[in-house]
Amino acid sequence: MDSPACIVMTTASTEDEAEALAAAIVEARLAACVQVERVRSFYIWEDTLHREPEWLLLIKTLSSRYTTLEAFIRERHSYETPEILQVPVAGGSLDYLRWLASGSTGADQA
Repeated sequence: MDSPACIVMTTASTEDEAEALAAAIVEARLAACVQVERVRSFYIWEDTLHREPEWLLLIKTLSSRYTTLEAFIRERHSYETPEILQVPVAGGSLDYLRWLASGSTGADQA
């Protein structure tokens, strides 16, 4: 089953920032749901290995909302180069996908 849904991932440096961003995304109806999880990230930045606690946001939305959502995240994010990745959803529960679509209408598509 093909789906117009996707999951967008981003990280934040603090729980407060992650929760504020998650709430803003859902309140703007750019996504139906955002889950926030604590993770530990290992990465190279400016030639230095970093081991950092971060907060991962799993944003459930429609592929058609991605461009607007990316701009929304960039405007509010504290990182110079935030992770913003779109992962397509190949399938899922039809009831859930309908709910996801209805919750991801955004102000400009209402």
